[in-house]
Formats: sequence, structure tokens, C-alpha cells
Amino acid sequence: MRLTPELLVECYRRGLFPMADSDGRVGFYRADPRAVLELDALHVSKSLRRVLRRGVYEVRVDRDFEAVIRACADRPETWISEEIIQAFLGLHARGLAHSVEAYRQGQLTGGLYGVTLGGAFFGESMFSRAPDASKVCLVRLVERLRERGYVLLDCQVQSDHLARMGAVEIPEAEFMRRLAGALRLSRSFA
Repeated sequence: MRLTPELLVECYRRGLFPMADSDGRVGFYRADPRAVLELDALHVSKSLRRVLRRGVYEVRVDRDFEAVIRACADRPETWISEEIIQAFLGLHARGLAHSVEAYRQGQLTGGLYGVTLGGAFFGESMFSRAPDASKVCLVRLVERLRERGYVLLDCQVQSDHLARMGAVEIPEAEFMRRLAGALRLSRSFA
């Protein structure tokens, strides 16, 4: 089965997310527990607050979505195959996938990308080539989601990095209940 933007949308609506194996075959997965970042519980350290205040990075949205997803895939072990990249580029063209990007002296130094459906943002991946660049993007993402009335930021699987930023794990059943409510909302990321 070919991975298409339409298939991705249907899978996200069902609480699934894609990952490619080392051979590039794409499968869909669930996580139980599911990691989420409560929009009102983002933890911003003192040092990160200083970075934000000083404006170390210029933050842009959707300036170079493809560069962000390719940078996220550029690591020794990745779940982001070329097929996934192409499907997400299709989602981006439809206004359903977005990137938040950090630039320093005109160079892309960090970013993240994900999918928006209703009042939910499904965070997919992030990368950083400079200290705190991806964290700055996450802070700006949360601010944007709050401003626009989003209610769910899905992080899929917990990591130490996300836990330090305030992500928590919830049972899959609770995630699905919250997802159903978020999908009933009409929100605009732009």
C-alpha cells in the first residue's frame, strides 16, 4: 500500500503514527501510554528563558518545511524514509503539516514538524544543530497553539528531552478520548 497524504490523515484520526523500519517499510503504530505536552504546563528553564529573551534565534513557521523534515531524517538511525518525506510534503501542500524553524545568521539551526487536524497538533520530530534551537521552536509552537485555541499536543513517545519540557504520559484510552474532542474543533495553524 502506497503512503499518501489521505492515508496519513486517516491514520492520525485513529491515533496511529507512521514509522519506517531500516529497510524503509512504513508501518503504523500506537503508543500506550501516549506522551502529550499539556499546553499550559510547558516547562521553560531559566537558561532557555534567557535565550528566548535575547532573541538568539530567528523563528519562522513553514519557511522551509522540506529542509526541516530532511534534517530530522538526517541521523544514523531514522524512522523517516523517503516515502514518509514525500507523503508529508503532500500534507504540507494541503496545509495540514507545518514546521517551526530556528535560524541563526540566516542558517537553519533547528526545527520541528508535525500535523494539524482540528484542535490537535501531532508532533513528529525535531532536530537541533545549535544549543537550544529545537527547544526554542517547541516553546514557539506551544505559544502558537495556545493563541489559536488548540487543545492537544501529541508527542507520541516520551523522551527525556520532552519530559524536561513538561511532557507527560497518559493512557491510550484517555488520549483517544481527548483526540476525539480535539478533532471536533475547527482551528487554523496559519
